[in-house]
Amino acid sequence: MIVEVCANSLQSALNAEKAGADRIELCAELGVGGVTPSMGLIKSVLDDLSIPVHVLIRPRSAHFTYTHEELKVMLADIALCRAIGVHGVVSGALLANGALDLAMTQKLMERAGPMHFTFHRAFDWVPDAMTALQDLCALGVQTILTSGQRAKAEEGLPLLQQLQAAAKSCTIMAGGGIHAGNAKAFKEAGLSALHLSATQLGHLQPMEGRLPMNATKHINEDSVAVTNAQVVRNVALSVK
Repeated sequence: MIVEVCANSLQSALNAEKAGADRIELCAELGVGGVTPSMGLIKSVLDDLSIPVHVLIRPRSAHFTYTHEELKVMLADIALCRAIGVHGVVSGALLANGALDLAMTQKLMERAGPMHFTFHRAFDWVPDAMTALQDLCALGVQTILTSGQRAKAEEGLPLLQQLQAAAKSCTIMAGGGIHAGNAKAFKEAGLSALHLSATQLGHLQPMEGRLPMNATKHINEDSVAVTNAQVVRNVALSVK
């Protein structure tokens, strides 16, 4: 059974490989579901690990409906990953109604070329999972990461089993709340891949008396923060 670890740093990736992980999904900012990591991190992980490395291609947090400008960034990130020898990418896109954006996903896959392509947990927002599965398999997606459309994959196991039974040409990879106490249940259910972060908090720094740097208005899944040109113009005009 493939054990893929979602690693958010070089140290996390090294720990995962040492512990027996079969593959890394490299990302940044796990707290918002992950975004594309820096090229420096990607290169360092490729240099220091021997197991396959897949990279998350997600230009921002929030929802999975992307603009033309965001697609441009995603395509550029995929091209850079391909150029430096990344083994696979993890990405995908949805329409505003939650259905698959097949046209955009196909563009991402075409740019990925021979690299392994995993459609990420945007799958858990689609209104018709079985139709989405058929569409993604038809596109040539190799892996679909899903919790079975539940908060935790253990709760979504019935749907995961249905998806696994219907998947003809792609792998269903269970992710969301995977741990040693429930991992065997997925194998017994017929799944062949698991995804987990296995993180614990560390490197503690005292915060008493320090200004908070988190901006809660930016942690919002239904909207995206974008620089307002008029606000910038008003400030620039006021000081020039």
